[in-house]
Amino acid sequence: VQLAESGGGSVQAGGSLKLSCAVSGRLFAIAAMGWYRQAPGKERDLVARFTRDGTTIYADSVKGRFTISKDNGWNTMYLQMNNLKPEDTAVYYCNALETNNDYWGQGTQVTVSS
Repeated sequence: VQLAESGGGSVQAGGSLKLSCAVSGRLFAIAAMGWYRQAPGKERDLVARFTRDGTTIYADSVKGRFTISKDNGWNTMYLQMNNLKPEDTAVYYCNALETNNDYWGQGTQVTVSS
């Protein structure tokens, strides 16, 4: 299984970007799928995530601005980011968690200038 992110870039504060995550291969017994981000010198943090039971979780810092979505399966996932702020600058990673496996994409850079 491989995950590939796309859609990152540089925008000014208040702008929007939409990230995509394409899954190659088949996921089995998936527990969750979501987006994480890591800013320079900081830990990787959860941004938004789907769980298999239908729960959607957002970090408090992005609620009301970011929207996670996916196709009917677990093949493609998106992150619509609106009203971007300089503090959203980070490398964004796609993650798929199975019962016994944890998959990560290579990351895509998002840079927000003030």
